[in-house]
Amino acid sequence: MADESRPRGLGRGLSALIGEEAPRTGNRAPRTVPTAFLRPNKFQPRKTFAEGDLNDLIASVKDKGILQPLLVRPVAGEQNAYEIVAGERRWRAAQAAKLHEVPVIVRELTDGQALEFAIIENVQRADLNAIEEGLAYEELMERFSYTQEKLADAVGKSRPHVANTLRLLKLPEPVRVLVRDGKLTPGAARTLIGDPDAEARALEIVAGGLNVRQAEQRSKAAKTGNKSVHKPPVEDPNTKSLEVSLANILGLKVQIVDKNGEAGEVKIFYKTLEQLDDLILRLKKF
Repeated sequence: MADESRPRGLGRGLSALIGEEAPRTGNRAPRTVPTAFLRPNKFQPRKTFAEGDLNDLIASVKDKGILQPLLVRPVAGEQNAYEIVAGERRWRAAQAAKLHEVPVIVRELTDGQALEFAIIENVQRADLNAIEEGLAYEELMERFSYTQEKLADAVGKSRPHVANTLRLLKLPEPVRVLVRDGKLTPGAARTLIGDPDAEARALEIVAGGLNVRQAEQRSKAAKTGNKSVHKPPVEDPNTKSLEVSLANILGLKVQIVDKNGEAGEVKIFYKTLEQLDDLILRLKKF
């Protein structure tokens, strides 16, 4: 897709296209159309719609309506049919809230522009997880010949961010699922790229609650054959239940370390001297 076919300044988000900056003339002016005239974007980069987030939006729509118009494009060869370019969550919420019409801005857009706008809105609203973001970037590059530099400019991200996000797609699918579900951070996941045991090590990171630095250390140790690195034990569910019970009673984080099945340690974490004083007073009562 040639540069001249893409509107400039898209890295600033959709506000320049449909917000106050846009002149209210021609097909940029919002209008209202029936929700039944709209259909999802076939290029939608967002694959999952969290029920909790959508419920919050539905409640807002019921209370205040749709505050920001959806960006749509006409469906070629059909009358009264529009494909959503940006705003699918708002459309879903409007349907659930039983709104019969929604405000839209109609634009004539190419497939490349439609995909780009959809990615921009989702990325800048932080609506995509890292895997969805990477897949969206990959589609732009493969289908529409984007370079990483052009892609970074289009979505308002740095080139290293784009490159690091794309690298996550080299991970095996089970590890991608952990990232997609929010169980494994993108930073920790990147330490597993190229690891033949990436899935097993990803599960260790999740079970041990390791941060990125700890995951990096584990990765280096695995590559150098260092077997002395301590692997975090898989926590017993009964022990975890006791930790939660004590934490609820004390109002502080509690960790129980089982040494040999009989002896162990109970660690109580405090952040301020006031918390320590309160803990001592509580313990004196026993």
